[in-house]
Formats: sequence, C-alpha cells, structure tokens
Amino acid sequence: MGDAGMDTDVVIAGAGATGLMLSCELRLAGVEVVVADRLAGRTGESRAGGMHARTLEILDQRGVLDRFLAAGERQPVSHFSGLWLDFDESESRHAYPLNLPQSAIERLLEEWAAELGVRVRWLSEVSGIRQDDAGVTVDLSTAGAAPTPLRARYLVGCDGGRSTVRKLSGIAFPGTPATMAGLLGDVRLPGLPEDYIFMRRGPGGHVSVFALEPGWHRVITSEFDRLPDRDEPATFEQLRESLFRLVGTDWGMCDPQWVSRFSDAARQAARYREGRVLLAGDAAHIHYPSGGQGLNVGVQDAVNLGWKLASVVRGEAPDTLLDSYHDERHAVGARVLRNVQAQVALVRPGAQTDALRDVFASLVEFEDVNRYLRGMLTALDIRYPADGDHPLAGRRVPDADLKTHEGTARLHELLHAARPVLLDLRGNADVAAAAEDWAGRVDLVEARSEDGHWPVPGCGEIPAPAALLVRPDGHVAWAAATDGAPDTAALRTALTTWFGAALPR
Repeated sequence: MGDAGMDTDVVIAGAGATGLMLSCELRLAGVEVVVADRLAGRTGESRAGGMHARTLEILDQRGVLDRFLAAGERQPVSHFSGLWLDFDESESRHAYPLNLPQSAIERLLEEWAAELGVRVRWLSEVSGIRQDDAGVTVDLSTAGAAPTPLRARYLVGCDGGRSTVRKLSGIAFPGTPATMAGLLGDVRLPGLPEDYIFMRRGPGGHVSVFALEPGWHRVITSEFDRLPDRDEPATFEQLRESLFRLVGTDWGMCDPQWVSRFSDAARQAARYREGRVLLAGDAAHIHYPSGGQGLNVGVQDAVNLGWKLASVVRGEAPDTLLDSYHDERHAVGARVLRNVQAQVALVRPGAQTDALRDVFASLVEFEDVNRYLRGMLTALDIRYPADGDHPLAGRRVPDADLKTHEGTARLHELLHAARPVLLDLRGNADVAAAAEDWAGRVDLVEARSEDGHWPVPGCGEIPAPAALLVRPDGHVAWAAATDGAPDTAALRTALTTWFGAALPR
C-alpha cells in the first residue's frame, strides 16, 4: 500500500519463523512490509524440531502445507514431559506432529515470502525507535555505518528472547529465572542402543534423544541446579561432558552440526503492544523447550496479528482492533508458560518427582486427560473470548467438507486468500444481506455441509451450524445454530467489531 511520507507500512524486526509468517500474512492483504534481521543470513541451525496440528492447519488454510509435508516426517505420537500422548484423527486432518527442523521451516517460509514480494534485509539491526501520532521511525544499523532511519506505520518485534524492540519500547519482561542448564545439539550417535526410548532421567537431570534426518539425532541434556552462563558459547565438548555426567556415556557422539544452550527461565512481555510497536514470538514469551511449542506459538501469534494489522493499515478497522491481539494472545502465551513449567516439574530429579510421574503417567492413560493435554499442546482447543453461546464461537473452525456451487471444497480452503468468510449453510436471505454491507471486505460463500455433525476439540461433536463468520486466522467470530432464525443483529455486531463499519449504501 504505502502512504506519503512512509517508507513502508510495517517493519518487522526478525526473519525467523514468526517474522516470516507475519510478512506473508501482511503481503497477502496487500500491505507493504520490510523485514530486517541483525544476522548476516541463515545460520542453518535446526533449533525447533517441528510443528503441531494447529500450525499445520494454518499452513493448510493458506494453501502451502504440501511444501512442508513433503520436507518433513509425520509422527504418530507426541509427549507431555516425556509421557506419550496419542492423537485422534477426528479432531483434525493433521492430527500428528510433523518432524521438520526449524532451518527447513524458515527456508520454506522465506521462499513463500519471496513469492509474495518480501525480501529480507540482513545485517540490519534495530538501534532506535521513535513513535508519534502518525507512525514510527525505526533506525536500522549495520556495523561500521551510520543508522538508516526507516519510516513506517507500525513496527513488530519478532527478534527473539533478547528482543531489542521490546527493550527499546520499555516493555517489561517479568517471569521466573533459570534453575537449570540445558544443552542441545544435532549429532551422529553410532553407539545409541536400538531400544533407546526418548528420555532417561538421572540423579542430576535428564537426557532426551530423538531422530531427525536419517543418520542424525537431536541430543538434549538438562542439568538441574546448575545455572547457565547465557553469554558463554556452547561447545560440543560441553555437550559430551553433560552426557557423561547424566548417563555415563556419550554413545560415540560425533560430527556436531551445531550446539546451543537453553534454560528453564520463563518470561512473558507485560504487554504485547506499546502504541505502534507490537511483539510476537520469542520477543513476547520465552520458556523451556518442552513439548515443542515455542515456534508454533510464534507462528500462531503472527497469524492472529497479521489480518488485524492489515485491516488497520488499510483503514478498514480502527486502531483499537490491535488491542485484541494482546487480549487474545497474551492469555495463550501465559497458558503455554504454565504447562511448560508443569512439564519441567515432572522431570526434576528426586523420589517425590518419581512418585508424581507415576501418578501422572496413570492419569494420562485416561482418554479425557490425554485429550486435554494434546489439545493444549497442539493449540486445537484454543477459544478466544467471543459473544454468543454457540460452541464454535471463538474456536478454530473445523475443516468440514462442503458442497458449493462450484463443487466440493474443504472449509479451510476458503481461507487461502487470508480474508474473512461468511459461510451460509442454509441459504438465509438475511445473512446474504449482511454480507452485502461488508462487500469487498468479507467473502460470502453459500454451501452445504456434507456432514450433519462437526468434531470440535474441547466439546466433542456438535450439529453443523446454519451459518458462521470465520476470521482470516480461522477462528469463528459468530455462528448460528441450525434451529431457529440466525441472530443477524449479533452477526452485524461481529462484522463491525472485527472488520470495521458497514459500507455506506
């Protein structure tokens, strides 16, 4: 889009998975974006190991999931603190974790972003931020050169746990400090027993090992009551020594691709928005990497924020819409921190923890407990605050099979353009009339559900609705039950709340 006096609409600091996903969301909405990163380029470090069901659904909603499925490996189970969780295929078309290193995820996202016109400015670090009523000036610095000011409507910090954007914006980062030292590395393990099962706990901590690409394993060591020096470079020898301390062997570990350190520090930004500056991903929340949730939460932050920020930039919705980003995602981030802290508590050494794990392992055998934990890890059960008492209100919409005038379609396919969809499943004239007042902003789709009931994680199977308003991020803003006339006054309120005032006739 671009405005007079603006160099771009949005500056995104950080070209990791969160920043790249946000750039794609903005470009799909026609918003101009600059992505800046302090690094010289991709490091090749694998870091996060994959994606959960809700993130896979999001990529499916945008029509790019096949690229990721072709590069990754589907897994039949996940875990909560090393206790196995099964998946229910009725809950999602993608009810499985996808093993795929973060380096591959970022490569695929960057390729998609480039197709949409995004180019990353490497060696460009945010060094100054100045806000005013019209926009924000972002100083980008490169070693040995004077800062270059860049004028934009908004700035989004996706620049990691040590976020410069967060610090320069004066946003507090409260939480709990580290109580353990962790190391992880991608290595070859020629001596690993064939019957090795994922995790071993010992008196000082625990070791986790899982397969990555053929011939390569991810090794993770966690030693409690050893505080890490975050500024000390992690080394292969340190990882080897940690393995010997914990399990008495290194299984012939060799050929390290990379080694990094982490801890169980858990912190969350006090607010995700400060005027024209917003935070997403690790810039907004950090935690121990249990359950593989970090990258997934960041990508989901980006998809929640992207369409809202685009609507505001285009002048369709008021600036206050951005407050809902904090309201919705801060609560999700807080829940993630709590479940991760619970997972850390379940792996601490000691007889009391042993007893707790035994009890917890028994509980996980109950399907209701298994369902609750997998819903939390996968984010399939997230329900944002929403008006109305329909069970779909605020939840992510199921990928139902539909029959439209053009033929059959999946509901998630209707979201490929990252636009809101008003889905009329009963041919109601009042629903169609409401859509006319938001023509050009909301897509009206008339269809019929192939199934009489839809599975919804968190509340079981429900009757297929008569109509529903789906936000671009796949969450339901309004829904009408099959019995009775749709509450079109509530529909118009939802349309106004999320997509701005009706167009003048």
